[in-house]
Order: sequence, then C-alpha cells, then structure tokens
Amino acid sequence: MSSETMDDSVFKALANPSRRALLDCLKEAPRTTGMLCEALPSLDRCTVMQHLKVLEDSELIVVRREGRERWNHLNALPIKRIHDRWISEYAGHAMSVLDRLRTDLEG
Repeated sequence: MSSETMDDSVFKALANPSRRALLDCLKEAPRTTGMLCEALPSLDRCTVMQHLKVLEDSELIVVRREGRERWNHLNALPIKRIHDRWISEYAGHAMSVLDRLRTDLEG
C-alpha cells in the first residue's frame, strides 16, 4: 500500500469519534476487546468489533491473540507519520506567520 493510500486510511479511521475513543483507551495500556466494550457502553460488541477492524486495517492497532482473548495494542507510528508529514510542517509555517505579525505590530 502506498504511503498516500495509507495516510488516507489513517485519516478516515481518525475521522470517527468512536474510533478516537477506542484509541484513547488504548493509550493507557493494551486492552482486550471485552475491556473496550466495557469502556464504551454506548456501543454494542458488534459495533466495537467493526471499529477495531477499521483501526487494524489502517495499522493504528496491532492485535495479538492469547487463547480466547484478543488483545488490542495501540500503534502510534501511523499518527506520527501524519504528524511529521502534515502537522509539523504547517505548525512551522504558522509560527513564522505569527512571528511576522508580531514584528509588524512592534514596528
């Protein structure tokens, strides 16, 4: 999969608030699917599983099976890739614009 296609899948995965909530839960520690269902009681198990599939397909989570349990682990590398490609570049530009504005206001 090309990096552009991968970035698209990450952006699409992050666009959903339920998936962001699942990732927030996984920031603290890996969790089983059952634990994630308990953390998001407004979603039924089937819906949680569908969201986890999207997160896994976009490589935002890594799944490890231990017996009957499915452990979900956060993989922050795709988010870092997005940050490095998009956010850091634009943040640098924004800082230069603010610096120019400050200079203009002081001058």
